[in-house]
Amino acid sequence: MKQLLVATGNPGKVKEFADLLTDLNVEWLGQKDTGFDMDVDETGSTFEENAILKATQWAKLTGHMTLADDSGLEVDALNGEPGLYTARYGSPNMTHEERYLFLLSNLESIPEPERTAQFRCVIAVADGNGDVVQTAEGICPGRIALAPRGSHGFGYDPVFIPDGKGGKTMAELLPAEKHPISHRGLAIANLEPFLKQLV
Repeated sequence: MKQLLVATGNPGKVKEFADLLTDLNVEWLGQKDTGFDMDVDETGSTFEENAILKATQWAKLTGHMTLADDSGLEVDALNGEPGLYTARYGSPNMTHEERYLFLLSNLESIPEPERTAQFRCVIAVADGNGDVVQTAEGICPGRIALAPRGSHGFGYDPVFIPDGKGGKTMAELLPAEKHPISHRGLAIANLEPFLKQLV
């Protein structure tokens, strides 16, 4: 069975990929499973460039086919922020909850109809030599809630209301409801036919 490394230290993200790609006959690995430790400087100016940096560097380090994503929340009323800095928005030491509360505080004066936003995800796949073999993108449009709701998911899910889900936040959706419409789910759906050929 082929091993497929997800270049992340977040076990929740590895599980999300595995849940979305159940038809793929691979052993899923996270960074912690490799015995290596490396911080990749995300110096790219786009999500795609950062995803490629992570995939290629971890593939070269480990020799595993590697899948890496870079994703973020883009809020129209904040000129696309937090964007590339979604995971570090506010302060690098903030918790997920502190981060989305900081976002809400920056939108206090913005009425709900004008709180449009989208989650964007780009996934890059590199072979064991570190060469990029494919990229894919997914976008989930929606808006920012007035207050957090729900207990599922992670990150900004409690304050993001995806279009077409009856006003529920991502954190109020069960995984089976969230995955097909999430930015990562859509990017993976675009990537899946290619991955099936690879493995």
